[in-house]
Amino acid sequence: MKLSVVIVNYKVKHFLEQCLTSVARAAREVKTEIIVVDNASHDGSVEYLEPHFPGVTFIASDKNLGFARANNLAIRMSKGEYILLLNPDTIVAENTFADFVEFMDSHPDSGGCGAYMLRTDGTFALESRRGLPTPFVSFCKMSGLSSLFPKSRLFGRYYMRYLDEREVNNIEVISGAYMFLRREALDKAGLLDEDFFMYGEDIDLSYRILKSGYRNYFVPSPILHYKGESTEKSSYRYVHTFYQAMHLFFKKHYSHYSFLASIPVSMAIWGRAILAFIGNQFRHRRRITGIKPQLNCIVIGSKQANKEVQEILAVKYSKGRHLFIEGNEKLLPQGHLAGNIDLLRYNTVVYDTDSYTYNEILHLLQTTPANTLKLGTYSTLTKVFITENATHKYPR
Repeated sequence: MKLSVVIVNYKVKHFLEQCLTSVARAAREVKTEIIVVDNASHDGSVEYLEPHFPGVTFIASDKNLGFARANNLAIRMSKGEYILLLNPDTIVAENTFADFVEFMDSHPDSGGCGAYMLRTDGTFALESRRGLPTPFVSFCKMSGLSSLFPKSRLFGRYYMRYLDEREVNNIEVISGAYMFLRREALDKAGLLDEDFFMYGEDIDLSYRILKSGYRNYFVPSPILHYKGESTEKSSYRYVHTFYQAMHLFFKKHYSHYSFLASIPVSMAIWGRAILAFIGNQFRHRRRITGIKPQLNCIVIGSKQANKEVQEILAVKYSKGRHLFIEGNEKLLPQGHLAGNIDLLRYNTVVYDTDSYTYNEILHLLQTTPANTLKLGTYSTLTKVFITENATHKYPR
């Protein structure tokens, strides 16, 4: 077995369905096994998905094991030479697995690799490559110095924005959303630290891989990450867990620093936690009491897909401005960039994923001028309309 794909799910069955569809396409090029651990979603995720993906191994936990423990459970069962830890709120392209296997095969010093992650507007996600949060790097991040001097090799090391995002580069931290690992390196470094319930375990494992004598790489092969669909980021639990993980990593790996050096970093971590919690509460309140953003969609796909999306939009986003175009990758390869569409009149482009490959969809999204559109998808097979903030099942 060349590759084992491990996905931990928590209450995002429609995002996971799309993710598994994209994984199945990418797996045509590489001998792959797929293992999904459901962390007690209690939303019928396993019952819903298992009949549609008979080749996938589903593990239904009766309690939330946390990200690290759930991944470790699947890793111990897996047989691949390489292991990919993948978030359920991602889309991989048809060539993704082949790209990474080829890179790892040709770079025996690589312990792990991260991907070129796109946001839903086609922009580069900064967390695709990061530096280790040493006390100084953490201070620069928390104090805002890294934002003031993003391209500085001294102050901007957290996101490493001084590196060319179009080129392969050595990095220190691989994002847990897409963590392509060499089993041999994992055997030496150890599995994910289960003291991290959620967040921080990717930083910890990346560091241990480096300490085991391997290198971590950024490979500019694009995937899409919706980022955090399975997490309510305005909740106290999210803020507390995220910053507690940062504090745990600091204590685990940098406890040898002097007491005076550790105090400002610890204060910055908890100070940012409090500010983030307050800010998230205001944003959450505005979302609840305010007017929900209206979708103005360009919909491109088969006649059937357009008809079904039109019915969904008529119910969910009836006041929006919508344009329906019948086409596919062969007949309309430029998609929404065909040239006769006023892109400024719309905020979302919806692609029929049965008419366009994920590879082409990501390419078109990435090359949209000024990144003015966010991605929506629809499949006549799954009957699910997906945007960054919502999923809608076709009622018939």
